[in-house]
Amino acid sequence: MRVVRALSAALLTLGLAAAAPAAADSSPSPSQDSSAAPTRAGTSFRTATEIEQGQRATASGSTGDYLYWSFPADTGQRPTVAAKVRLPETHAPQTWQIDVYDGLRRRQACQYGAQTRTAAADAASVELACVLRTVRSWSEPWANDPLPGTYYIRLTATGVAAADLGLPVGSEVRADSKDIGGSAAVDGSLAEPLVPGIAMRSGSGDEEESSAVLAGLAPEDGWASGWWSDRWVWTAVGGVLAALAGVAGYALTRGSGRPSGVPPAA
Repeated sequence: MRVVRALSAALLTLGLAAAAPAAADSSPSPSQDSSAAPTRAGTSFRTATEIEQGQRATASGSTGDYLYWSFPADTGQRPTVAAKVRLPETHAPQTWQIDVYDGLRRRQACQYGAQTRTAAADAASVELACVLRTVRSWSEPWANDPLPGTYYIRLTATGVAAADLGLPVGSEVRADSKDIGGSAAVDGSLAEPLVPGIAMRSGSGDEEESSAVLAGLAPEDGWASGWWSDRWVWTAVGGVLAALAGVAGYALTRGSGRPSGVPPAA
């Protein structure tokens, strides 16, 4: 029995160690060069400025402009997009909104966060946030689930007085993700991540390939294959523990194997 208990404890420790990285946050490394952060934004999906996760991007614009950025998000990640807008010294009340779209340009709903906020007259700034649902490796064609690939951020003012149109504003955006792990895993995976232009790759040359792909950023470790998650570890550990529990139960209930009232052999 002591052997059974020792094996059970070892397997539980292994399972906890394997699941621990799932709760890790994909924050940027301290060595990241912040000076390389983009200082402009695109004006459409096609011209969206690419940013890495954990990278703070800034841009100057005018009230009434549409500002676009894009970033990669992979299977098992739950992205959070945050934005801050520095407003002119004098202005009327303004309503600002941040929207996030996937690689098919489908608008993704926010689980929580202040996606839309109204800045009071003469407020110095306004902050917005959107926490998306966990990115899935596969989904039904009719569903609107987040899938691995490129995600677009659009920042704009939706309620602006005519006198405020064209006034200069400054903006900051940042995209981060929390790794959810096997609790959000599903069977199946996409043939390719939803990166605009990826199906146009011909492989005939680096120059032609890079010009065909509209979004070139990918996760540091590459796109996940979609079949592996830490739920496989938990499934294996659960199966072994169930087998050990069965052996231990049998050992406890079978006794010595000698019928009651029968004396031991001399």
